Amino acid sequence: MAILVDLQNVALQGPDRAVLEDLYLTISSGDRIGVVGINGTGKSALLKIIAGELEPDSGDVRRGRSIQVGYLEQIPVLASGTVREVLGTGWQVDAALDRLGMLSAADIDTAHLSGGQLKRVALARIFAEPNDVLILDEPTNHLDLGAIQWLEQQIIDFRGAVVLVSHDRFLLDQVTTRMVEIDRGKSFVHAGGYSRLLEAQAEREEQAASAEQTRRNLARTELAWLRRGVKARSTKPQARIDAAQRLLARRPESAARSGTLELSIDTPRLGTMVIRTHNVAFSYPRGRRILHNVNLELGPGDRVGIVGPNGAGKSTFVDLLAQRFEPSAGTVKHGPTVVTSYFEQNGGTYDLDSTVQELVAGPRGVPGSPADIALMRRFWFTGALPLTKARDLSGGERRRLQLLLTLSVHPNVLFLDEPTNDLDLETIRLIEDFLSQWPGTLVVVSHDRTFLSRTTDRLLEVHADGTISDIPGGIDAWIARAAGVVSSPTALVGPADPTAAARAPSGEVPLGRQIREAEKNMSRLDRRRSALTKKLLASPDHSEMARLGDELETVQQELSAAEDYWLTLIG
Repeated sequence: MAILVDLQNVALQGPDRAVLEDLYLTISSGDRIGVVGINGTGKSALLKIIAGELEPDSGDVRRGRSIQVGYLEQIPVLASGTVREVLGTGWQVDAALDRLGMLSAADIDTAHLSGGQLKRVALARIFAEPNDVLILDEPTNHLDLGAIQWLEQQIIDFRGAVVLVSHDRFLLDQVTTRMVEIDRGKSFVHAGGYSRLLEAQAEREEQAASAEQTRRNLARTELAWLRRGVKARSTKPQARIDAAQRLLARRPESAARSGTLELSIDTPRLGTMVIRTHNVAFSYPRGRRILHNVNLELGPGDRVGIVGPNGAGKSTFVDLLAQRFEPSAGTVKHGPTVVTSYFEQNGGTYDLDSTVQELVAGPRGVPGSPADIALMRRFWFTGALPLTKARDLSGGERRRLQLLLTLSVHPNVLFLDEPTNDLDLETIRLIEDFLSQWPGTLVVVSHDRTFLSRTTDRLLEVHADGTISDIPGGIDAWIARAAGVVSSPTALVGPADPTAAARAPSGEVPLGRQIREAEKNMSRLDRRRSALTKKLLASPDHSEMARLGDELETVQQELSAAEDYWLTLIG
């Protein structure tokens, strides 16, 4: 196994803190290394150091002779010319462009490509070049699920080494052999994938808690010793007194972020009808038909994920459901109590020259009010950040600001279009936890398989021909089908003839609807079980623990029965 890049005692200093300290990392052929950490910790800086794009302040970076390094930036820059001129020719290039949905754009000038298209072309280029080391910064952004599976296979088949930053936990767990965690300048290297990283983090937290408890016990002993009167203390060695004072002054290391991301919001109650579409179709002026014959009904508490290839019309479909677009045919109706909010894929439309506190206050508010300060603190906008212009925020900070503004209207129906892009894993997990308890209706477009699995209980696929279908079994079934493990067809969303359901025999519910209702019920019970388990572990009251335990046992029995019923439906 050849050593390709070797980092010894590498350090990098930022404007106000150490970004990297005492980093040791050896990269050999066959390595698949994932890099994680909260936004702003130095993940991209580390990739640039490995790629030779950034020199560390101290330490050594050694590269093997004639080593070729391919570097995919988070926001790539391509040479001028058409996509074909930039990439060259060959079946490998065509195959990569095809799987990434960019073959039809081969003759388009790179200056006219969107950010997502630039990322996909740059990804095709890096795998077509003869590299020994691949450095990939958020490679799954703007990829559909089919393209992500292609990327996984490319990484697995690559003979050299791969180092990647990604928020896609499924990808990290599938391909990585080691994980590098960056936390407040320190780096921790863990063998194994993302699951092993979580285990190591839990072990480290337990050790830190144990060490802090030991320090507190010693501090109490030393404090009592120092308080034994002036006369007694005057006979004590000065060295021990100094040591005691140092022990008392020491504090556990502060968290990388103060507190947790508190996303609890008041949600207006929903009625029985939330969103209903009837024979909806959509075409852009003088453009192709994007969607047709869409019949869908969403109720209170529904959690729907939307997948499909790039360009199929996922975002257009969500725009129609949110009534941001008017359908070319058919109707989209909202219930009378619906309050919607939309988290856009492109980062929203807020004024980049306004400060964070001006945006939070809105046109009628007073920037910097006590209520706004409390709200900004809940979203980690502290210190100088409230007075920072939006354009000067990092990508992750902008997305967090966008989330704050999305939830500030107190919606009961949320539309999320690629919400995990540019967010760190800690923030994504906290959003998932919030959504698991949030009572409203949720519609999510995402390529993040873990996020979809944890936040939705129904999956719709938008096809290139403009049709939409249900995927029984959700995201796990979709992955299995895409991998060729199963080949069961999906059911259409709503009957092609809207009167067909009415003509069905009295009392007979279509099988597809029974399966969807069963899956929704299982997800509801599973969320209830998770909530009860958390309350049970946190409760100090024995009578309360007994009550919660009884309720948890009942929910577990109901969940088992629901799973058995679902199995009979799909069997």
